[in-house]
Amino acid sequence: MNAPLAHYYMYTGHNSYLTGNQLSSDSSSEPIVKALRKGVRVIELDLWPNSRGNKVKVCHGGTLTSPVNLNKCLSATRDHAFLASEFPVVITFEDHLTPRLQAKVAKIVTKTFESKLHRPDTDQLAEFPSPESLKRKILISTKPPKEYLERQSSMEKEYNSAQSEELSDKDSSNQDEEEKNVIPEYRHLIAIHAGKPKGRLVNSLRIDTSKVQRLSLSEQELEEISKENGQDLVRFTQKNLLRIYPKGTRFDSSNYNPLLGWMHGAQMVAFNMQGYGKYLWIMEGMFKANGQCGYVKKPDFLLDKDHIFDPAKPLPVKTNLKVTVYLGEGWHLDFKATQFDQFSPPDFFVRVGIAGVPDDTVMKRTEAMEDDWTPVWNEEFEFPLRVPELAILRIEVLEYDTTRHHDFGGQTCLPVSELRAGIRAVPLHNRKGKRYRSVKLLMQFEFEEPDSETEDDG
Repeated sequence: MNAPLAHYYMYTGHNSYLTGNQLSSDSSSEPIVKALRKGVRVIELDLWPNSRGNKVKVCHGGTLTSPVNLNKCLSATRDHAFLASEFPVVITFEDHLTPRLQAKVAKIVTKTFESKLHRPDTDQLAEFPSPESLKRKILISTKPPKEYLERQSSMEKEYNSAQSEELSDKDSSNQDEEEKNVIPEYRHLIAIHAGKPKGRLVNSLRIDTSKVQRLSLSEQELEEISKENGQDLVRFTQKNLLRIYPKGTRFDSSNYNPLLGWMHGAQMVAFNMQGYGKYLWIMEGMFKANGQCGYVKKPDFLLDKDHIFDPAKPLPVKTNLKVTVYLGEGWHLDFKATQFDQFSPPDFFVRVGIAGVPDDTVMKRTEAMEDDWTPVWNEEFEFPLRVPELAILRIEVLEYDTTRHHDFGGQTCLPVSELRAGIRAVPLHNRKGKRYRSVKLLMQFEFEEPDSETEDDG
């Protein structure tokens, strides 16, 4: 954990204060607490002025989501930041504030975090510090105030214009002087300077050797730029931080495939943590690695400056993972007798596969074992892996239904990089990621060198 922050994937949340959907759910400090206790290391807060323009509120702007008090969000972060992991927590501000309100935020942040707040010695870092050197520290990441002033929205301009009509020339002069004093106060909070693309996307990936920064791209922007400039993304992320966030139409707080970001070196693949589903399970699987501390070292090939990894180039098979699914047990203890079928025992089958780079991604399944609470499958599957460092083993148990609306019986995702050969009892989790008390699968994992025929096929 002694390499720069840019060398690590970071467990990252999106709109961390929302309890549900992106349009009308409540904002609260509780989702922040839950995320931090899961090991999430990057929290996002959207800062807006209230209707009178004199206080700061946290909410999803332009929607019907209710606001939550900034102090509550910051206090929740302070109190729960280091219960699951002692490595640093980053708070990203999406800042829609005037300089006067930024000054208020600076005072609140300083008072709330005190010695936990990391303040860099200089505005321009040539390299990010390491997670080890930042243990039990909280970092603020946002745009510098100068960039805020350049991107004032038309709505804010109209608001400021209307307000200015009520001010005398003397008041305006005093306000200008106040804002000059405010900007450094807020700027000194920023440990990780952030930016958004200006002009052509690829221009944002130009390397400035004198300083490091964080760049944010939407999932669509990532898809677009990765088609032609995948190596530029990899090169950029060797030194700088790249944050990917969900597209704006994910109103239901769903998520996207995190692998596209990870395979291009993006450290902060931001997810909506309030839902569930296969992509969130994959995210949770990735961050089971490295002691679940919220930081996972990027593979060496993504950090090699002499040979920039090309995600679009076909790759040879590095290893073969053999997975044997023997049997399962525990459902009769954790589920009601009528949970799956009203009049007979369940018909379980297992889906097992890989989430990884496109050529490694696949799902397979066992036969369904009829009328059995303790099914025995004894089926073996083989997975040729080209990038085992980014492969996540997906396991899901379903109860067969003739209508194809199969009932859920448990899931887990495991980082292949941390699998150990041998027979293992694998605990399963519910849809929301909570571990069942009794449900387990007995499985075997084996790694084999690829034969020449398999390598040629890759």
